[in-house]
Amino acid sequence: MKNLFLTHGSLPEGLFNGAVNRILELQRANGAIPWFDAGVFDPWNHVEAAMGLAVAGRLKEAERAYDYLASVQEPDGSWWAEYGSAVSLDTGKYEGAGNEPKKRDTNFIAYVAVGIWHHYLLTGDRRVAERWFPMVARAIDFVLALQTDHGEVRWTAPDPVTPEDDALLTGNASIYKSIECAIRLATLIGKKRPDWVAARKLLGEAIAHKPHRFDRTWESKSNFSMDWYYPVLSGAITGDAARARLAQRWHEFVVDGKGVRCVSGEPWVTIAEGCELAMALAVAGQTAKAKEILSWQHQWRAADGAYWMGYQYALEAPWPVERPAWTAAAVLLATDTLMRVTPASSLFTDVLASAPHEHAQRLHRG
Repeated sequence: MKNLFLTHGSLPEGLFNGAVNRILELQRANGAIPWFDAGVFDPWNHVEAAMGLAVAGRLKEAERAYDYLASVQEPDGSWWAEYGSAVSLDTGKYEGAGNEPKKRDTNFIAYVAVGIWHHYLLTGDRRVAERWFPMVARAIDFVLALQTDHGEVRWTAPDPVTPEDDALLTGNASIYKSIECAIRLATLIGKKRPDWVAARKLLGEAIAHKPHRFDRTWESKSNFSMDWYYPVLSGAITGDAARARLAQRWHEFVVDGKGVRCVSGEPWVTIAEGCELAMALAVAGQTAKAKEILSWQHQWRAADGAYWMGYQYALEAPWPVERPAWTAAAVLLATDTLMRVTPASSLFTDVLASAPHEHAQRLHRG
């Protein structure tokens, strides 16, 4: 894969057919994209998969995915955290026995804003924003109703069987990016949302300066690599501080020539985490490192060209033996970020810092 980045402006011929085909074979007729064969569906990974399809030029399939999401959105703007078990993938309605945990993850709910902004960047079509902005606005308003005065956002809605007062660092970092994309969409179509701007600022301050506000009931949460790089990937921590953060735990999570551990100390690298770290490095301005990390991921492909979820290198075997839609999408998004193939390649690296209306005017192409 040494020549992967020598071609600028187009994906290497045939390299990603397996990844794209994997998402397409998982997508149901109604537009829903489950995790893997016979797997469940959640709004975050569904959006990630739709973004992967869009990068590959499969815009109609991506739009079917967003239309499906709109069709199962709850009246209050939320989605269930998981569909396909107690909640039907066909109807979006709860059909369980009544004793299952019914969670609504705020991070999952907010991520639709990233997908829709990404789709606008790809198409340059203002109608994309106008079509789906009501869905985005309802979702973001639902999520921000669960923000505390300290800035963090509770990780679940006030449903049964959930710790109501905790906030997860990775999830909140992702929400930070989601709010940014919602602000950009609102500005593009002339909808002023100063409340979203203020909420994003407050959340960013919490992520950067109030680590004690997160993961209070999860003693081992810091063992996960996502907590390490997501504040950088989301743009909540940038510049020298971002580079220092990534350097601090590099040797704990990065396995040379293989990828990124999902959990520190475990002989298991996961492909999606490797791709996300590559994008975080790009956000931090460390492009050479980013390309190296991404180049390692291509060795973990199945015979059909799709990517395994992870590789257990002590056992020298893929584990779990699944080829998730979100993993395929992460590879496509990371490649676009580093090769700048599409107009949406700056999704993560262009962090909103100036007045949002100036940014929207600069990006609008139609």
